[in-house]
Amino acid sequence: MIKSEKFILIVSISILLIISGFCGYKVHTLSVQEKQVKTDYSIVNNISFGLLSVSQWRDQVVSIVSDQIEKFEFTNSQEADLQKEIEQILNSLISKAIGIINKPQRSFGGKLKKFVFKTFVDTTDLREQVPVFAKQIIEQIKKPANKEKIKNIAQDKLQELGQQTYDSSAHEIQSVTDSIFNKYHVQDSGSFEKATTDLLTILRRQTYNYAFSMIASTIVILILWWVLREKPELHRTLYIFSVLSALILLLVGLTTTMIELDARIKFIDFRLIGATISFKNQVLFFQSKSIIDVVRVLIDTGKWDMIIVGILILCFSVFFPFAKLISACIHLLGNKKYATNKFISFFAFKSGKWSMADVMVVAIMMTYIGFNGVVESQLSDLNIHNDTITSITTNNTSLQPGYIVFVGFVVYGLILSQILKKITNKRSAAHL
Repeated sequence: MIKSEKFILIVSISILLIISGFCGYKVHTLSVQEKQVKTDYSIVNNISFGLLSVSQWRDQVVSIVSDQIEKFEFTNSQEADLQKEIEQILNSLISKAIGIINKPQRSFGGKLKKFVFKTFVDTTDLREQVPVFAKQIIEQIKKPANKEKIKNIAQDKLQELGQQTYDSSAHEIQSVTDSIFNKYHVQDSGSFEKATTDLLTILRRQTYNYAFSMIASTIVILILWWVLREKPELHRTLYIFSVLSALILLLVGLTTTMIELDARIKFIDFRLIGATISFKNQVLFFQSKSIIDVVRVLIDTGKWDMIIVGILILCFSVFFPFAKLISACIHLLGNKKYATNKFISFFAFKSGKWSMADVMVVAIMMTYIGFNGVVESQLSDLNIHNDTITSITTNNTSLQPGYIVFVGFVVYGLILSQILKKITNKRSAAHL
């Protein structure tokens, strides 16, 4: 009877472990994929590639001015101003011509021209004709054919000026964005925005579903502990499988993204000559890290103080939890020699106060609260609304599925520690 119950227990929990392991694998891979999509998004929409890019400003300004040229029509006030300008130019030309003619002439031809001009040209009457000449010039300009020629000249000059204004890194930026667009099989930023938004929605939902499935499998195991609480002959087997499920939680929790910092300008509009220059989803800062990522970053700095901190986190948040779980298994399965070994006993029963897994949970939560508050405070200063500029920021800082899994491990580990103590106490009482 006991053998059959043990066999059923082993088969049942093995199925749970397989499910938990598969869910853990999916949580990790989906989290990595989600991080990559968000990283690509932060590159394409980085503020350096948008709001701070000379090329982006040039393209939008040229487009606005070009549109204004195409739609340009003289208003009455503009026509009046233009008439005054042309009259001033014509009067200046007349004054200049009179000045040249009135200069002392030494040659016979020059004296003859001067005599003819003074005899047949009435300068007063000529100046009185200036408004008429100016009006005729304006009428010629307003003719569709001539106006189109002027627009073409203005467009050519505008394009020439636009080509002279460029960003030295424009080629590299275009190369990076084209590479990312090809990766997602899109042609422009609008299609990229939709593709990444849809993909992230799917990835996020699947990741959380698998993460909660892992937690559900551990809850089922704890229910089994309650059901089998009066069957001590099955406790050792059940505990070993419980430790294996805890190891899965720990491994996934350590390697999966726990916290994500994402600050961006949702949109910013500038009013320019009656049109709007717009930039949307400008990413100011993006980072996504797991505990292992944090350790790697600290060690890679090459600074001794950072390396020491990284090693301490690695020891107390990674090595100690692993050693505690493995030592507990050895304590239950091993003979008296191994069960009473000081090293095994220390990690199985006394390493809890040295393990920083629970401290790490609190630290990450406090980090999240702190960063979220700082980012929110800083971004609030960028929210602007007036006649010329409208700016709205958004803070997407959040805890990720890895945090949920790691919290699940910490709680589960504490419960397993209490179960181990009870099993050990019962065994000691039985020997007495």
